[in-house]
Amino acid sequence: MHFLDIRCVSCSLLNHSRIHLLKMAAPVVAEGAAVLAFRSVMQRVRQAADRSGTLPESIRVVAVSKTKPVSMIRQLYDAGHRCFGENYVQEIVDKAPQLPQDIEWHFIGHLQSNKVKTLLGGVPNLAMFEGVDNQKVANNLDRMVSTLGRNPLKVLVQVNTTKSGIDPSNCVDLAKHVKSSCPNLVFSGLMTIGRPDYTSTPENFKTLSNCRTEVCKALEMPEEQCELSMGMSSDFELAIEMGSTNVRIGSTIFGPRDYSKKQE
Repeated sequence: MHFLDIRCVSCSLLNHSRIHLLKMAAPVVAEGAAVLAFRSVMQRVRQAADRSGTLPESIRVVAVSKTKPVSMIRQLYDAGHRCFGENYVQEIVDKAPQLPQDIEWHFIGHLQSNKVKTLLGGVPNLAMFEGVDNQKVANNLDRMVSTLGRNPLKVLVQVNTTKSGIDPSNCVDLAKHVKSSCPNLVFSGLMTIGRPDYTSTPENFKTLSNCRTEVCKALEMPEEQCELSMGMSSDFELAIEMGSTNVRIGSTIFGPRDYSKKQE
């Protein structure tokens, strides 16, 4: 009976260890899947670029990692990717210091005035702000870049083709303001966000493309120097075929979002 008890205890310990190892392995499997998904996305980007007669290297893929852990971002970083995006100020400020400084961070979407300093001060390697949707935001960013002594910040003007941003009829004036009145910002192009379900139509993309034509004419700027940021997980291939140079892909790479701990 004594030996039987030992064997039972040993079996119990072994089973417990297996369960523990399985629990530990689960995140690794998920993160490995993200790398595989990312490689699949890059293949689809290359194919869409080929169909549109565009060089694949001219398309920037922003891996939007909102609600995802730093460990998962690090997996993609180790796989060679360097461009990541976030939508919430506190989340990007928390994540950026935990990751390598050669990451090119993009902040995407609306920014409250009282969080400009937090964003710019907390993310020294913020490479681009997507999207300036009014002069007040542009002015606040411009002043804070100067105050912090940062290098000029690239910005995209956000145009409302479906959801939020400046009206297309006013995009030229806002682009002019950034270009002429904000010396610490670099006007780099236009962006749009899809409908509430984050989908877009060819008409939405065409609207943004038309805005680029008007802006470049007004600013005497070559169109190839004016980026178009449009296209997300559900429509990035169509966006590339219609001229996008910057696609923002999240759930297709990282899996469904977890908004239980949403941060502003």
